Amino acid sequence: MEKKELRKKIIDLRDRLTPPEIYEKSSLIAEKLFNLPAYEYAGAVMFFISFGSEVDTRDMVEETIKRGKLALAPKALPKTRELISSKVLNWSEDLAPGAYGIPEPSDDMLRPCDPGIIDLLIVPGVAFDLKGNRLGYGGGYYDRFFPLLKPGTPLVALVYDFQIQPDIPVESWDCPVDIIITEKRIIKAKDLNISS
Repeated sequence: MEKKELRKKIIDLRDRLTPPEIYEKSSLIAEKLFNLPAYEYAGAVMFFISFGSEVDTRDMVEETIKRGKLALAPKALPKTRELISSKVLNWSEDLAPGAYGIPEPSDDMLRPCDPGIIDLLIVPGVAFDLKGNRLGYGGGYYDRFFPLLKPGTPLVALVYDFQIQPDIPVESWDCPVDIIITEKRIIKAKDLNISS
């Protein structure tokens, strides 16, 4: 299946979820994330900010702030298709609809941080396979952002189980994720040595 076709199929499926289903599945995913060694050891975590029927990251961001970790959110720069990572102190006050209507740090609440400080990156995506290959939304923002991270920064995807597909078409520049968390399972696409 072509990327465009697969993207449409999965988003259509996702959009059929009711708000209670999104809440329930997102809560199960959050619980698994918080027990992940990569999360426990992280001092700075950057989250995608959920939009529409995506796994809801709001409670995860707020819990991360509560735990005294640095929570970061992306701000999109449509002209260059780049992301700025910005510190979030308060979801309601810091975020407003930005490019594409997706919540992001508003201009007057922008607190840019060097991507090199990020210990864990929570990545959005439409579909993934068991090898960690990712089908994004087609903008290339994250593909440009990944090289700015320090080597070995774990990439974690949070998706519903039906977003796991047998095979994702990949390009040479595509960067697979290390771990995928769904409401049913944790898929370790790559072994992370996080114990020290």
